[in-house]
Amino acid sequence: MNLSTQKPTSVLADGRPEHPVFTGHPAPPELQGWKHVYSGKVRELYVPEDDRMVAMGTSVDDNAEYRAGCVLVLATDRLSAFDQVLATEIPDKGIVLTQMSLWWFNQLSEVPNHVLSTGVPEEVQGRAMICKNLSMFPVEGIVRGYLTGSGLKDYRASGQICGISLPDGLQDGSRLEQPIFTPTGKAEVGEHDEPITFQEMVDGMGKAVSDRLRELSLQIYSRAEQIARERGIILADTKLEYGLDSYRGAITLGDEVLTPDSSRFWAAETWQPGQAQPSFDKQFVRDWLTSEESGWDGHGPTPPLPQDVVDKTRSRYIEGYERLTGATFSADGPFA
Repeated sequence: MNLSTQKPTSVLADGRPEHPVFTGHPAPPELQGWKHVYSGKVRELYVPEDDRMVAMGTSVDDNAEYRAGCVLVLATDRLSAFDQVLATEIPDKGIVLTQMSLWWFNQLSEVPNHVLSTGVPEEVQGRAMICKNLSMFPVEGIVRGYLTGSGLKDYRASGQICGISLPDGLQDGSRLEQPIFTPTGKAEVGEHDEPITFQEMVDGMGKAVSDRLRELSLQIYSRAEQIARERGIILADTKLEYGLDSYRGAITLGDEVLTPDSSRFWAAETWQPGQAQPSFDKQFVRDWLTSEESGWDGHGPTPPLPQDVVDKTRSRYIEGYERLTGATFSADGPFA
């Protein structure tokens, strides 16, 4: 992947280039003062309709950062698996993702982030944020503290992950001696993201920026891993995305952060290397889709999810949120 040919992208807070609205989704809600511009797998993006922040009751002239550009990021209850958006939604999932991201942004307050306000229209309270319109970098900063997932597959094939050699004898779920930074180049919409070596990242983006993104990602993982461990949760790995703040010119943490959609969280009390670890995410969905019961062969649209799979998945998302934050989840608020 040639990163040098990819330009940082504005408008989209999730790092994807501007693209026509995907089909197959329910129509995004109309929000007073905001114009819908993009549908992603899980999120809807809006920009202000004009120079007045009608939805906030705030003039753009009152705040230079708003004048530099902002987007409203709405997290839906959609769920993606195996590169598909499923027809079945998980109730309250978007609220969990948004509230967990906001909690983590607060825990990591020393790191500049893209959140400007949670003063959003009432009908999307709890599941939307107003964010800086960053120019996103064409890489995802993935940090792994444990061996699992695609990293395990690469390790078994070559003893390496993204060019980083690891010791012999590691198993699924093994804790690494030190967390490793394994960047992924963002592919075009509809294509698969590609793991790259750090040197390929340097070649495409330059040494100074690459060094800073690696340093920042490892710092964030180290701090978050400590916070999670204090609460009886293992942060196995996470995906972080960054962009440039057009107002301040600073590298800024964007997208969602440390949610069950972007990270693997395991219960510390059940962690056992050498086996698949139960996680606070959509694993119930993945397991059902690959079971004989689903009747899905990996091709074509995924079938509707059974209610018990929906209920178990919702419960796992909420359990992860409550164990991390110490707060009792309520779909009715109060919200951050």
